[in-house]
Amino acid sequence: MNTEITLSIPEHIFQRAQRLADLTGREVLDVLSGAIDRSLPPLVSELDSSPLESLSDEAIIALADSRMDDAQNTRMSLLQYRQQARSITEEEIAELHMLMDIYNAGQLRKTHALVEAVKRGLRSSGNA
Repeated sequence: MNTEITLSIPEHIFQRAQRLADLTGREVLDVLSGAIDRSLPPLVSELDSSPLESLSDEAIIALADSRMDDAQNTRMSLLQYRQQARSITEEEIAELHMLMDIYNAGQLRKTHALVEAVKRGLRSSGNA
């Protein structure tokens, strides 16, 4: 299913998309749609939407101990530093928001896994 939107983009981005469309024999809309799709990370719910109750003990522990990807975490820290120094671009702000969304969604899933681990007796509530 597609949703129709009206989107204003900088002329130079449109020109790049137009050139790529011409080179590949595709429509500009397809080029832009593909670029947007590739630039947005999957939501955590898309990555692993398995109900926690159906996961093995090992999977619950792995999820409870999970951490953000090191490269993403490093990039998020750098962007936060730039934001504090007020030397961040609009594109970097959007990237920072995206990385923070990934981090927050991961923390929420991790918290739910910790609760499940405690329920199963895999972790005590004191060291969860």
